[in-house]
Amino acid sequence: MECTEDTELSLVITDDEGIAPLNEQYLGHMGPTNVLSFPLAEGEFTEAAHGLLGDVVVSVETARKEADENGLDPQEHFVRLIIHGILHLLGYDHLTDPEEAREMEDLTEKLLNESKGQVF
Repeated sequence: MECTEDTELSLVITDDEGIAPLNEQYLGHMGPTNVLSFPLAEGEFTEAAHGLLGDVVVSVETARKEADENGLDPQEHFVRLIIHGILHLLGYDHLTDPEEAREMEDLTEKLLNESKGQVF
């Protein structure tokens, strides 16, 4: 999908209790996950989605747990997950193509460095 200055997305910040039902309903995975993406450019809303990327849902609870377990800065990891979710909205898929997975990881780190890991 092409982005312009008018491109929009929705960012939902929730906890494990909020993300777990979405993970089960849409991916068939039980329990919470760190980030989910719901692109509007796919499915029944494709034509109505002009300028709308979709929704990114991040569990701050899982993000914090992952940061603690891996010795990461919690805010930086949270920003990394947001970037990861946005890249999925733009069509990147690390699950099906190893080359695209590397490209997605490189782009995530590049954008994270440019943002200095800060939300605000």
